[in-house]
Amino acid sequence: MDYKRTKADKTTQTRDSGDFNTMTGNMYEAISMLSKRSNQIAQDLKQELYRKIEEFASQNDNLEEIFENREQIEIARYYEQLPKPTLIAIAEYLNDQLVYRNDENGKGTINELILEVKQAQESKEEKAKAKKSKK
Repeated sequence: MDYKRTKADKTTQTRDSGDFNTMTGNMYEAISMLSKRSNQIAQDLKQELYRKIEEFASQNDNLEEIFENREQIEIARYYEQLPKPTLIAIAEYLNDQLVYRNDENGKGTINELILEVKQAQESKEEKAKAKKSKK
């Protein structure tokens, strides 16, 4: 995902706790999911930043070159101005861009989709059997 184009807030806001119960039905489960997603986003951003900064690294830098590297400073400032990973995760959650699955209790958007597909397949099979029995 392109985190640079996200519409997430750059500052924290007070949120209605009921907004976090919609997908999971459990606020603590939602917070756990948001925590895991924000860690994923933070790792992605960190790896991307390190890849860009490595371009400027050299083995024999002197002290003056380290402090005068404007491109590296601009890249670091840009990443500092991005929304925090937690705010990006909350924005994804509230915009229904996250997929949720809980294997323990069978809840989640993936499980619901799987059930819908299975029901559609079963109804197709029943219709095919009905057609065969009529012939």
